[in-house]
Amino acid sequence: MADLRIQFAGIQSPNPFWLASAPPTNTGYQVQRAFEAGWGGAVWKTLGEPILNVSSRFAALSFQGQRVAGFNNIELITDRPLEVNLKEMAETKKRFPHHVLIASLMVEPKQEKWHEIVKRVEEIGVDGLELNFGCPHGMAERGMGSASGQVPELVEKQTYWVKEVAQTPVIVKLTPNITDITVTAEAAVRGGADAISMINTINSLAGVDLDTWNTIPHVGGKGAHGGYCGPAVKPIALNMVGECARNPRISVPISGMGGVSNWQNAVEFMLMGATGVQVCTAAMHHGFRIVEDMLEGLSHYLDEKGIASAMDLVGKSVAKYSDWGELDLNYQVVARINKEVCINCNKCHIACEDTSHQCIDMLQEADEKKYLQVREEDCVGCNLCSIVCPVEGAIDMVEIPSDLPAMSWNERQAGLGFK
Repeated sequence: MADLRIQFAGIQSPNPFWLASAPPTNTGYQVQRAFEAGWGGAVWKTLGEPILNVSSRFAALSFQGQRVAGFNNIELITDRPLEVNLKEMAETKKRFPHHVLIASLMVEPKQEKWHEIVKRVEEIGVDGLELNFGCPHGMAERGMGSASGQVPELVEKQTYWVKEVAQTPVIVKLTPNITDITVTAEAAVRGGADAISMINTINSLAGVDLDTWNTIPHVGGKGAHGGYCGPAVKPIALNMVGECARNPRISVPISGMGGVSNWQNAVEFMLMGATGVQVCTAAMHHGFRIVEDMLEGLSHYLDEKGIASAMDLVGKSVAKYSDWGELDLNYQVVARINKEVCINCNKCHIACEDTSHQCIDMLQEADEKKYLQVREEDCVGCNLCSIVCPVEGAIDMVEIPSDLPAMSWNERQAGLGFK
């Protein structure tokens, strides 16, 4: 059986699956139940100055029968006293010494504030610190969260302040609400970060009620932007993890999060450079026991691939991730329709005819039975037909051999004398 343990910035975890700093990690009762279920670690709900939360707080996007395809919240950091949180954290770590307990922190961008909370939290025996520079709502209006996380100088400075006194590894949690996340990731590294985590939630408004015209959610008829997460944000998160993993100036471990809902998602994040993953929305949707399927699925996957350790997955796809200008312009695939599998629903033909390259013909055999066929000479290999097809195996994307050598846009421009 494959070894699921990971080493993350000097922290050993029983497996790559951690709960993210969020409602599921609000209390010792919850975190201890999560550890009993099999989670390898947990990032405690963010600690800081006392705040007041609002009601209501959550909203979700459902899409074509899938509940909670996206999740929106306007909840802030913990609203429980720091002393209570620290007491429960100490009890949790004592009871589960081999599970990872990370403290998420957020205070004003003042050196003395960071020094004070770091010292108090580390006294109770946490395994590491996660600096929350990502929260896009509520705390940002107070100069914290993403208000700090969007300014590279503040990310670097506050990370440096924490490192001045920290005795445990420091993880910097980055906001996706920025043009280029590698800029703030580099700033965190310059400040001395031992690791980075991403992504925090994306600025969003879940919806508007068409009867009342209230935003969703609303607080007494008033709404505000919130943080968006869940399966819908996974492609965004995966890209940002990959961009940081392939940047040579960001040479620290990455904790990946953003739509991780199953073991397959976790493998994708690890292949793109994450050492481990953090989960929130999926746990809120299905409960802590989803980790059982994640552990079993990852273990079977590694065994089937003949991979001895989960750590051997980390970063294996990073070299395959590049800029558009490096892609081979002479590589070609075309669509081929399997008549024996096709159910003649015509979705591929409609999609291609109306919105793509008009290269799927509806033909008729001698017995007058109709079938669909791709004119391969006109097919550009866009994949649209295979994407809209409802039947697995009905359309294959097939590579067309070419005598032409590989040539990227950058190579073409260089050959033409352009810089």
